[in-house]
Amino acid sequence: MAISLKSISRNVAVTTPRIVLYGPHGIGKSTFGAMAPQSIFLPLEDGMGRLVVDHFPLMTSWSDVMDAIGTLYQEEHDYKTIVVDTIDWLEPLVWTEACRRHEKANIEDFGYGKGYLMAAEVWREFLTGLNALRTEKSMIVVLLAHSEIRRFEDPAADPYDRYQIKLHQRATALIEEWADCVLFANFKTYVTQTKVGFNQTVRRGIGTGERTIYTEERPAFRAKNRYSLPPELPLSWEAFAKAINPI
Repeated sequence: MAISLKSISRNVAVTTPRIVLYGPHGIGKSTFGAMAPQSIFLPLEDGMGRLVVDHFPLMTSWSDVMDAIGTLYQEEHDYKTIVVDTIDWLEPLVWTEACRRHEKANIEDFGYGKGYLMAAEVWREFLTGLNALRTEKSMIVVLLAHSEIRRFEDPAADPYDRYQIKLHQRATALIEEWADCVLFANFKTYVTQTKVGFNQTVRRGIGTGERTIYTEERPAFRAKNRYSLPPELPLSWEAFAKAINPI
């Protein structure tokens, strides 16, 4: 193909975001998803509690998940947000599907690291389906996940612990690259210093129950956004939506 100025085109802006929200159990991730516009849940676990939301039946297989995405793509509906609750509960189904396709008993039977490469191909099909809902159905995509603390080997500093998504590292990298926002939710902690002796202080963390979304990466956690969001927001859909589309 000949490249010239005539071959230049302009992308059509897609306004509906692809969001990953992760955090500890009980922080309010499902509530965040439920408050998104006209949401429909794909439940991988029974994490909705008493929330009154529209949802598909509990997803127990890879085909269930892809059938649900296909239904939203092919059929007429008024839903504006798809919420997957949660992707760390989806991961075993991804592994099972990768094993089925390659006739393996479990993900480790592929050999060192190879099973997770095969699983990444299954993950890409999932993300492609979500992209179709976003670009052709104008649906917001919200992926919920639990957090875990892992040791991070920083080549520029001593190793340290940090929060990240509770997935295999290959899946985590793939999903973080795909997402427009990777948001870490946690309880806000304030650090106080108390003098206990001559030139000695004790630092204590105090929690107020305030729930916060962190939108930019820090040594303590993974996060990012493509919308120039403030570094911290209250954990609510209203606060997020106002920050992403300020009036």
